[in-house]
Amino acid sequence: MPYVLAVDGGNTKTIALVATLDGVICGSGRGGCSDIYNSFNASNRQSGVELAIQNLEQAIESALAAAGATPQELVASVFNMAGADWPEDYALLQTIAQDHGWGHTIQIQNDALGILHSGSPAFAKTGVAVICGTGAAVGARGHDGHIWHASFWQHVGGSIDLSQKALHAVYQAEIGLAPSTSLTDLVLQLFQLTTVEDVLHLLTRRGSPGMTHVLANLTPLLLDEAEQGDQVAQTIVQQHGQLLGDYALVAARKVHLLNTPFTLMLAGGVLRHPSSLLADALIERVHQKAPEATVKSPRFEPVIGVLFSALEAAGISIDAPLIQRLEPTIPAQPFFHTGR
Repeated sequence: MPYVLAVDGGNTKTIALVATLDGVICGSGRGGCSDIYNSFNASNRQSGVELAIQNLEQAIESALAAAGATPQELVASVFNMAGADWPEDYALLQTIAQDHGWGHTIQIQNDALGILHSGSPAFAKTGVAVICGTGAAVGARGHDGHIWHASFWQHVGGSIDLSQKALHAVYQAEIGLAPSTSLTDLVLQLFQLTTVEDVLHLLTRRGSPGMTHVLANLTPLLLDEAEQGDQVAQTIVQQHGQLLGDYALVAARKVHLLNTPFTLMLAGGVLRHPSSLLADALIERVHQKAPEATVKSPRFEPVIGVLFSALEAAGISIDAPLIQRLEPTIPAQPFFHTGR
């Protein structure tokens, strides 16, 4: 029986879906980080590529098993990958997929592009995407099919970047180089320490555990404090949103959308926070130069957009009847949660 495979590989998790050609999802699987740049296991010195392959295998094999399918039955596969940044990355990921037999037709794309096909009008694939989750990704696709993604041009990130900025503000306030902030007490509570110096020591000493998992919990607190009126927190959030907006404008210009109406898709866990300050700053910056940009949130999870692309690669048109068949088979929301 013919199937298609959709993979959304990120810095926190990898999600794989297997579907029949009529759009029915019949298998799903999850794995860890599959970014070839950021996957690393210090305990056994696994390289990024090795661990990325392992996490891809876990997600894909789980999805195939749930569907009762084999790799030989995969007509087409699309991989929406963090770490697909340079031509050699595409070549490497293509080779990995081919060597595993993950599809007769295999397409690799940067992870910024998946949501453009999961919520744009009439399932079109044009527009600009800004994703702000654990990391951040910005990409665009023009009407002529030309694509651009910020990748290593981009020097503004997601939750980890925001957390580092919050920590820096706390450090600066502690030594009198910046205004005091309510973030200080929250940081001490988060790390269960009594002084800011203790926090600095924990995170910078030789053999530091890194505490990335704890840092991820700081961003929601930063957004909460910004919403409550802490000026330091507000400045961090608003400046971060403006920077993301700048890269969105670059993406629009690179694919010749800047002077036309286009869809600006916003996604990612940070942008789903109840506070709209980050999104507001981003949107305001974009509208300064692209007033006709229409802001939307994706109708589906990014991997569903990847699935649409896989179905199209198999020669299937995405239309309303297919969506009606697909929607009831999408895994429940907890399946997609980062902290699952």
